[in-house]
Amino acid sequence: MQPFRSYRRNEQHVSEHGMSAPLNLEGPISNEAPVSPREIAFREGLRVWAEVDLDLVVANVRVLKRQAGDARLLVVVKGNAYGHGAVPIARASIDAGAWGLGVVDLDEGEELRRAGITAPILVLGSSAIALAPRLVESDLRVTAGSLAMGQALSTAAQVVGRDAIVHVKVETGLNRFGVLPEEAVALAESLRSLPGVVVEGLSTHLASVDEGDKTFTYEQYAAFRAAADRLPWVPLHHVSSTGALLDLPDLRLALVRSGIGVYGYYPGEVSHDAPLRPVLSLRSRIARVSELHEGETVGYGRTWTADRPGRVALAMAGYADGLHRSLSNQGVALVRGKRVPLIGRVAMDMLMLDITKMSEVDIDDEVTLIGRQGDAEITADEVARLSGTISYEVLAGIMARVPRLYVRAGNIIARHDLSGYRETPA
Repeated sequence: MQPFRSYRRNEQHVSEHGMSAPLNLEGPISNEAPVSPREIAFREGLRVWAEVDLDLVVANVRVLKRQAGDARLLVVVKGNAYGHGAVPIARASIDAGAWGLGVVDLDEGEELRRAGITAPILVLGSSAIALAPRLVESDLRVTAGSLAMGQALSTAAQVVGRDAIVHVKVETGLNRFGVLPEEAVALAESLRSLPGVVVEGLSTHLASVDEGDKTFTYEQYAAFRAAADRLPWVPLHHVSSTGALLDLPDLRLALVRSGIGVYGYYPGEVSHDAPLRPVLSLRSRIARVSELHEGETVGYGRTWTADRPGRVALAMAGYADGLHRSLSNQGVALVRGKRVPLIGRVAMDMLMLDITKMSEVDIDDEVTLIGRQGDAEITADEVARLSGTISYEVLAGIMARVPRLYVRAGNIIARHDLSGYRETPA
């Protein structure tokens, strides 16, 4: 990994409202001086960026570990860690005490292994039999859905000289990936007999644990236990996702899986007693401020018309960065700590803001699309409601071209952009 440049603040930089001021930053320097996300963003002229606070990841993981009690915690980092960046989130989670990591497929697991992460990694999705050798070579735990997959893993394990560790998923009502309870028991016993195969886990996935009515959740749990009680020799039984971890502590068993909670959000209708804090902020900058006359329109399709003279600001972020086009004429942003409406259609790379009611806005003022600015905050939950979706999609949908700036103790320690992932030099 190549280091990226870091910079020192030696003049006024960004006000408490996010407005840029003269930077007067001097070239690359040592890592000893503080380097904030805003300093990097404004010094390098980033048009849009995400700030990921790894201290908050650590805090959230510790909260979830307390909720888990004696159960092991598996942090789910699939989907590029829900858009946050798999490698830094994985490292911070393991540092905070997570037992292992969950990914959806081989490629995601190999990415973590290439980064030097040695913690247990469980592939949660269905894997093709042809991938068995690579799964074993990368020391990835596999959710095995068939005896044929087990046999392929057994063969690969004997070639590599390493056990293939597998989990069996029981289908209890989600009707997605897994095998029916009776078949799951038979499959686990068959896998157990294969040379080089170790059956470590038995799991299911809950369909509606995030809803207020837990009736179906307990029906699923009963179906799972009917199989699990016949497989007491399997050490890690697990059914709990974030929702069950927060609401149903009696379902913790030996292992719990948490995804959205790690990133500071609560799924659906669950308890908010555990203090989780959002990890990611999404920001841009104002590139143009202009006057509008009454009757003038804004954006493609002329979907917004000024009903009086006003002012509009251009922010350089759009749906190719992950902002849903459905936010057109109903989204909001923060400028100088104040909420301002998105007007006109969200374009691929740009959006417009109505700043008529603000007394002063300048080019290069910071625009917060997700996150906190001053005393105001826009969460991914709010963006999701306005977009007609869920926070998971809002976060996971932030595109690869948006630079991620990773922060510990207020300092940039790494970044990930289209040039790849790199850390500050030690």
